[in-house]
Amino acid sequence: MNEAVDAVGLGTPGGDLSIWALFIQADIVVKLVMVMLLAASVWVWAIVFEKFAALRRANREANRFEDRFWSGGSLEDLYEEEGKQPNSPIAAVFGAAMTEWRRTARVVGADVARSGVRDRVDRAMSVTIGREMERMERWMIFLASVGATAPFIGLFGTVWGIMHSFSAIAAMHNTNLAVVAPGIAEALFATAIGLVAAIPAVIAYNKISTDLSRYAARLEGFATEFGAILSRQSEERA
Repeated sequence: MNEAVDAVGLGTPGGDLSIWALFIQADIVVKLVMVMLLAASVWVWAIVFEKFAALRRANREANRFEDRFWSGGSLEDLYEEEGKQPNSPIAAVFGAAMTEWRRTARVVGADVARSGVRDRVDRAMSVTIGREMERMERWMIFLASVGATAPFIGLFGTVWGIMHSFSAIAAMHNTNLAVVAPGIAEALFATAIGLVAAIPAVIAYNKISTDLSRYAARLEGFATEFGAILSRQSEERA
């Protein structure tokens, strides 16, 4: 019984309630829960910083590309410089459309207007947008999972710790608050860590999901406009 009491930090009124002491004195199961939640929290912040940086870079590159695209320069020159080896999602969409358009024009010759080239170009851009957005959305499911499950995982650690504390309290036959507080605090600390991991994950998921949706809409808007341009050029060549 004394080992159970010592394990939950009971028996010393006014025990150390520092964060480190709460972790060290906790039951092994509660410790594992805390470590898992702390690791998840670190990974959440790593994903958040990576996503914000990637979105900022993608929008910056899209602004630069669209400036060149709408400047009135040659589409062929732009394709040679950026479309063949794209370094941004919007350049990849442009490259896929140009590749398909040039391939179709080469095959069907003067009958390009009646060849369904617009449908093939649109499909090529749609597939590319899907692939690029899938790459940008990587790890988003992890943010959603942490946001949804971390509080419950922390609550599990709390319930386990409180059960352990109550067992030790029963062994001591002492319900003085100063005696039982450290053990209860250790258990509640797991829930606090769960919330520390979950709250940023939920906020970041909502924010990043909104930004990704806006970027996807930007790519789709560009694809629609570029498809119309290629369609007009196809009709002029027919």
